[in-house]
Amino acid sequence: MTQPVQESLDRMASQEEASGSRKLRKVLLATGIGHFVEWFDFGLYGTLAAIIGLQFFQAGNPSVALLSSFAVFGAGFVMRPLGGLFFGSLGDRKGRQKVLATVILLTSGATFVMGLLPTYHQIGITATVLLVITRLVQGFAAGGESSGATTYLAEYAPMARRGYFTCWIDNFGFMAFVAGSGLVFLLTATLGESTMNDWGWRIPFLIAGPLGWVGLYLRKHLEDSPEFVDAMKNGQTETAPLRKAVTTAWAALLFCVGFVVIKAVGHWTLQTFMPSYLSTELHFSRLNAYAITTIGLFSVAVLVPFMGYLSDKYGRKPLMLTGCAGFILLSYPAMMVMANGDVLSAVLAMVMLGAFIAAFDGACTAAMAELFPTRIRYGGLSIAYNFAVAFFGGITPWFSVWLITNTGDKFSPAYYVMGAALITFLTVMRARETAGKPLKR
Repeated sequence: MTQPVQESLDRMASQEEASGSRKLRKVLLATGIGHFVEWFDFGLYGTLAAIIGLQFFQAGNPSVALLSSFAVFGAGFVMRPLGGLFFGSLGDRKGRQKVLATVILLTSGATFVMGLLPTYHQIGITATVLLVITRLVQGFAAGGESSGATTYLAEYAPMARRGYFTCWIDNFGFMAFVAGSGLVFLLTATLGESTMNDWGWRIPFLIAGPLGWVGLYLRKHLEDSPEFVDAMKNGQTETAPLRKAVTTAWAALLFCVGFVVIKAVGHWTLQTFMPSYLSTELHFSRLNAYAITTIGLFSVAVLVPFMGYLSDKYGRKPLMLTGCAGFILLSYPAMMVMANGDVLSAVLAMVMLGAFIAAFDGACTAAMAELFPTRIRYGGLSIAYNFAVAFFGGITPWFSVWLITNTGDKFSPAYYVMGAALITFLTVMRARETAGKPLKR
C-alpha cells in the first residue's frame, strides 16, 4: 500500500474516531441535561418537605405535618412501578429516545403546576388532593426516566468505558439535587425563612417549566441508540418485552432489585430526609441544614465520575461492596457526629456518607444495564428498578421520621440504612462481574 493511500486511510480513521467522540459527548450531554431537569423537578419536593407540610396539611405539630408531607412524597413512588411498566414496554418496542422526551415533559409540567397550587389555608383539603395528584403524575413519569437514561447511555458507551459514561447519569442527578438544594439555600438566605414559608417556596417549582422545555428540545434531537437500531433492523425486538423479562430473566431481575436497595435508601436519605432531619431533629437552622445538604450532595456529584472510572479499571463488584460496607459500618457514627451541632462536623459526616453512595453509584449504573439483553433491557430495568425504589426508597423519609417518633432515638434511621446496605452487600457478593464484557444481545 502506498504511503499517500495509507495516510488517507489514517486521516479517515482519525476523523471517524473524532466524529464518534463528538457524537458520544452530544448523547451524554443531552441525556444528562434531561436527567438533570427530571431530578431537579422531582427532588425539590423533598428539599422543601418541611415547608410543604405546613402549607398543604392542617397540623399544629410540625412533626405531624412533616410525616404527612413525606407520606405524599411516598405516594409519588407508588406510581413509579406503573410508569416503569408503561414506559419500559414502550421503550423496548418503539425506542428509547421518544420515551425519554415524553417523561421529561410530564415531570416538568407537573412540577410547574405544583408551584401554582393554592394552599390548605386557602381552599382546605382540595389543596392536599391537588398536591397528591401532581405527585402521582411526577411519579408515573419518573418511572421511565432512570431506567431509560441508563439503558440509552449503556447502549452508546464504549465497552471499556461503560462504567464511566453511564455513571454520569448519577452525576447529573446529584447535580440536580445540588442545584435544587442550593437554590433553596440562596432563596432562604435572600428572602428569609418567613418569606420562604409564605410564597418563596413556589419559585423553584416555577423554574421547572422553562428547564423542562430545554431538556425536551435536547432529547427530541437525539437519535436512538445503535444497539436498539440494530435490534430493530434484525427483527430482534419483542412485542411483549415485560412478559419476556418476567418469564426469562428472573435472575437478572432479582439481582437488579438487590442492587437498588441501598441505592434507593442511600439516595433518598441524603437527598430528601437529611434537610428536614438536620433542622427538625438536630436543631440546625434551616439555612445551615440546606448548606450542609448541598455540600454533601455536591461531593457525591464530584466523586461519581472518578468511581465510574475505577469500576471500569477494577470491576463493578469491588466498588459496590466498598460502598455497602461503608454504610454498614459508619452510618450510625455519622449521625452521632452530626448531632454535635457543629456545622463543619455535620458537613464532614455528610461528605463521608456521600463518598459511600458515590462508590456504589459509580459501578452500579453500568452493572444494572449489563444484567439484561437489548431486547428487554429498558423493560427489565424498569421493572426491577422502580419496584425496588418504590418499596425501599419511597418510604425512606417517612419511615425514618416514624422510627424517631416511635423509638425516641434520633439516630434510629441509621439502622434502616445499615439493613439496606447489608441486603445489597450479600446480593453483590453472589453476582458475577460484568465489567469489560459486551452487552447481552
